[in-house]
Amino acid sequence: MILKPIIIVSGEPYSTFLEIFFKTLKDKRIKNYKTPILIIGSHSLIVRQMKKLKYSLKIKLINIDKHNLNQLDKNYINILNVDFHFKKTFDKISSKSKTYISKCFKLALRLMSEDKGLALINGPISKKHFLNKKFLGITEYIAHNTLSDGNEVMLIFNNKLAVCPITTHQPLKRVAKNINIKKIIQKINTISIFYKKYLNKKIKLAVCGLNPHCETNEKFSEEDKIIKPAIKILNKNKVNVKGPFAADTLFLNKNIKKYDVIIGMYHDQVLTPIKTLFGFNAINITLGLPFIRISPDHGPNSKMLGENKSIPESLIQSLLFLKKIRAN
Repeated sequence: MILKPIIIVSGEPYSTFLEIFFKTLKDKRIKNYKTPILIIGSHSLIVRQMKKLKYSLKIKLINIDKHNLNQLDKNYINILNVDFHFKKTFDKISSKSKTYISKCFKLALRLMSEDKGLALINGPISKKHFLNKKFLGITEYIAHNTLSDGNEVMLIFNNKLAVCPITTHQPLKRVAKNINIKKIIQKINTISIFYKKYLNKKIKLAVCGLNPHCETNEKFSEEDKIIKPAIKILNKNKVNVKGPFAADTLFLNKNIKKYDVIIGMYHDQVLTPIKTLFGFNAINITLGLPFIRISPDHGPNSKMLGENKSIPESLIQSLLFLKKIRAN
């Protein structure tokens, strides 16, 4: 049986992702990884960074024009080359990389649309320079390019606890206007179905309120008018969800042991505590797409480019997670 590969978009060329990728392949937990990996990016850049960081890994160039991925070899770095013209010295992140990153994503999404990949992983990308305000984040960019606008769900996953923000990358002043009953129900249902389908688990969820202590002196209470009605409908449909709870105490150890997933109303309300709890031992999974997309939970970190000090744990956990769901 030919295994579908994991498709990896190498992302921002002036980032630490390739260093993390090399370290991941050398990790003892990945050495016997049976699923082939296809990385989409610049062959010359990959070779250059490998030499810079003193890694010795075998490379195989792949040609997909023949619509055949049988040439992949799990013992090699399989590269689908996208030309990128870089300077002799390491450059800074800028919009000059935009065309290159777009080409990488276009190839990756083509392969996923043709059902040739198990899942899509992308390295970190500078939203400021790549998206140019057209999309809030890469999650929304991929959703748009797979005709999945509005269905996307950001799940920051750890085996002990996962979190999901109802609004993603929204400025705080816009959060209240962008939460509603329908959106909360859709995202929680998507998460519940995902756990059941891929992890064979019926989960317990908790929902944070929007306002401090779930209270407000304003005439309109988001807790009373939006969050509580959504929870009531979900409970009627036999989804095990409770709340709303004040976010400042929900993440205490005695509380998080009761739940599998915590839902927040905005990005930092849930991402700050989960990163405090687990560091880089978490992965960003996008649900609601025609395929599973994972992004390691770290940024480009160009300041550390070439220093060989980056931690690969998030990418390692991404691959281990895909191994787990493949086994299921």
